[in-house]
Amino acid sequence: MEIRPTTDKDLDVFVDTLHAAFGRFPETPVEGGGLWWSALEMDRCLLALAADGRPVGTAATHSFELTLPGETLVPVPGVTAVGVLPSHRRQGVLSAMMRHQLAELRARGEFLSVLLASEAPIYGRFGYGPATYTQQLTVQRHQAALALPRARGTADAPATGPDNGSVEVLRRAECGEILEEVYDRYRRAQPGALSRPHRWWALRAGQPPISPAPRYVAVHRDADGVPDGYASYSLDESGTLTVDETIAGDDAVFTALARFVLGHDLVSQVVFKHVPPQHPLRWQLADFRAGKVSGDMDWLWVRLLDVPRALTARGWFADGELVLDVEDPFLGEHGRYLLTVRDGEADCVPTDREPDLSLNVSDLGSVYLGGTAPSTLVRAGHIRAHRPAAATLADALFRTDRPPHCLHWF
Repeated sequence: MEIRPTTDKDLDVFVDTLHAAFGRFPETPVEGGGLWWSALEMDRCLLALAADGRPVGTAATHSFELTLPGETLVPVPGVTAVGVLPSHRRQGVLSAMMRHQLAELRARGEFLSVLLASEAPIYGRFGYGPATYTQQLTVQRHQAALALPRARGTADAPATGPDNGSVEVLRRAECGEILEEVYDRYRRAQPGALSRPHRWWALRAGQPPISPAPRYVAVHRDADGVPDGYASYSLDESGTLTVDETIAGDDAVFTALARFVLGHDLVSQVVFKHVPPQHPLRWQLADFRAGKVSGDMDWLWVRLLDVPRALTARGWFADGELVLDVEDPFLGEHGRYLLTVRDGEADCVPTDREPDLSLNVSDLGSVYLGGTAPSTLVRAGHIRAHRPAAATLADALFRTDRPPHCLHWF
């Protein structure tokens, strides 16, 4: 078997092979773009070829920026388009492509890699761990009243909130630049968020609101008229209003957008997709039970390719010292590192000291952004704590000032 990089001439073969791997057919091109594969970077794609030269597998990465805790922006490859023809599964093709890809990423100087996992059991064995989570919140229209915070009034008072801005309804085709600008400001401050390169918006490559799918967009503007949030939504014949994506500079803007869609006429229920876990919207409803949580799932998976570089890149919010014994079974690597955090910055160096925690590189990926507490993985039997206080200290160190969340699909 041969694994080789692709060129622009390989696009059709790459796309056809990938679709065949999943038993699907490529969509018909639509006016204005919208085909997700139009955003592929062919110099970052791989084809696996059988002995007779036939393509049997695909893998690719996108060039993104990832926001780390402390609002640090770092380049990161987003792994995508991974597939193997059914005739060649369980023959080592996927493992060979993943090993080749990781080596290639290291050669490019990358120290992190991320992906969205189609199936959870697959990517843990390649060193990836779930690091951000998302859920869906459904609110019945007749139970959609918001309540003022108790500090401002009674629990059953109608919500007015501190927002001094305004909401304008636009069609998706009318506000592309606004969406791009608002999203970019949002993702730079949100840990776990990925950039959306301009070419994605220009090509309309992705899911709504990037794609050409018809959508209305509620654009929030601050008191000076500057856009600082939006909600992309559609309303079906059954009366379900689905919000694809809500981007807000702060909680007051999110509340204003939520109030707008919850007050929409001729709606039976409102479905908010991709709401961060523990988001306050459910608590803002006058009837707490009116918000039904579903679709609670993992989203962004993280893999560390260079442990010291990754740990020193992010910001930290507590001081302390830990010795981490990290196993990387897929790459056959093992390292022990002394992590020292002082005044928001970390130093990470190899050490022969006795470990405080022993863990797989995939578990380190899960705790890296602060979305998974190390103590949870200790209790689950994933991480071994060698002294009683180690898990508590690890929780304090890896904690972030803001839970990580990722909205971007790729």
